[in-house]
Amino acid sequence: MKNFSTFSILLFFSVFSMAQETNKISIDWQGHRGARGLAPENSIPAFLAALTFPYITTLELDVVISADGKVVVSHEPWLNANICLDSKGREIPKNTKVNLYKMDYKEIKKCDCGSKGNKAFPEQKAVFSYKPLLRDVVKAADDYCKATNRQLPRFNIEIKSSPEADALYTPEVSVFAEIVRKEIKKLKIASRSCIQSFDPRAIRYLNEKEKSWTLAYLVEKVEDVNLQIEKLGFKPAIYSPHFEKVNHSTVRLCHEMGMKIIPWTVNDPKQMEILVQMGVDGIITDYPDRIPGH
Repeated sequence: MKNFSTFSILLFFSVFSMAQETNKISIDWQGHRGARGLAPENSIPAFLAALTFPYITTLELDVVISADGKVVVSHEPWLNANICLDSKGREIPKNTKVNLYKMDYKEIKKCDCGSKGNKAFPEQKAVFSYKPLLRDVVKAADDYCKATNRQLPRFNIEIKSSPEADALYTPEVSVFAEIVRKEIKKLKIASRSCIQSFDPRAIRYLNEKEKSWTLAYLVEKVEDVNLQIEKLGFKPAIYSPHFEKVNHSTVRLCHEMGMKIIPWTVNDPKQMEILVQMGVDGIITDYPDRIPGH
């Protein structure tokens, strides 16, 4: 009986360990703006930095549109004066928004958004970097993975639209979403992409056009999830809230509704572990190097 008990205990811990490892693998770990904590955000160096970490399965990024209709990877539809220099290498005055929608991509590419570093991310390596096109990010990421025998990444692409920005900093939302839709189809990455937005209009448009696409609804606050989805008008594949409001009930409700839940942006390893234990399907982080068990 004593031997059987010892065997049972060893078996339990063996199965528990395997389950923990399986759970780590099944989590969709996403590099936020590449690896913003380590390299300039939304830059090719940041995306390649994220891919050096084996647990990262998805590259999260933002897109805006240039004056000549290019899909540009950028969080804001303007140059952020805190981290960017203009196309002539000059400082941008505080509270000035240099509108990317009024610039051709040739000029945008001359702007340096990496050499200044980012005070909010002291571990970030300051290096010259420009705002790349979506197509350039896909090529660089895929080339890196092929060269290193790494699995190709997924892409979580955020459409940075809002009613306030329509026709001012971005095209009107249906035009914006359509440009992105056509580019994704041209790049042939729809099967390994998720399109997300805080703007319900953008993902409603894509849901009407592409029923098979993976769409995510970004929300600032976890309120009444049922009501939020009812107002959206359809059930997306993914519900993506700020992590601080997520609890066991939220996770359970999303799963009961047939949605995955992927919170953002989680940079504390202990909080990552708590969310994994809650049963979230993915985690978006600025720091791939902080993923527990790495």
